Amino acid sequence: MESIKKIGKEYLDLLSERSKTSRIYSAHQMTGLALAGLLEDAKHKALYMKLAKTYDQNELLQLAKSISESGKIFNKGAYFMKMLKENKLRRRNI
Repeated sequence: MESIKKIGKEYLDLLSERSKTSRIYSAHQMTGLALAGLLEDAKHKALYMKLAKTYDQNELLQLAKSISESGKIFNKGAYFMKMLKENKLRRRNI
């Protein structure tokens, strides 16, 4: 029984180490992480990845950079979503 506990702990330690490494496989994932970093909103990185898959990535990055450079905005993620809705950025042809 002791060996099962030891193996279980080793497995959990391995999973913990693997979760620390980034696994980015496509461009939209990288763009989504860049958006989350610019907007200081890592909590919603999956949303930004989905947006990067749907909308033009360059336009999203330009919008996020302009928002991040403005020091007056308190909630950059919410403001980004509002501007995205108002600007009606071009959708990608996928």
